[in-house]
Amino acid sequence: MPLRDLHLGPRRQVPARLLSQRFARSSGAGGQNVNKVETKVDLRLDLTGAQRLLGAERIDRIREQLAGRIDRNGNLQVVCSEHRERSRNLATALTRMEALLVAALVERARRRPTRPTTGSRKRRLESKQHRGQTKRLRGRVQDSE
Repeated sequence: MPLRDLHLGPRRQVPARLLSQRFARSSGAGGQNVNKVETKVDLRLDLTGAQRLLGAERIDRIREQLAGRIDRNGNLQVVCSEHRERSRNLATALTRMEALLVAALVERARRRPTRPTTGSRKRRLESKQHRGQTKRLRGRVQDSE
């Protein structure tokens, strides 16, 4: 299965030429197949090359949020070995890389400070008064002679 472009949203995609793939023998179940067939996929994206397309600010955000997945050469790395077929592992790795990049590129909305409503202030003060009254009633009982 050949590499394909990564689609990161409308009018934003990373061409397949910036991706590199390596295959290795996978661990885990699979019997004798595991020892002779290289099905594990190691997919890498050249972030330096992608900077021209996505912009320095977005690449910085990707590097910050996905720091644990970046290798010594500055490439974003995704490894997949969950399937017994090379093509399925490659498709899964491409999908995962797209999802990681889309999630990293989402800008979170800044919180706008809001004021408490009049009703909530009133309820808060009433509950404080009620609590204080309950505590006052716990005081010592005075003898009335």
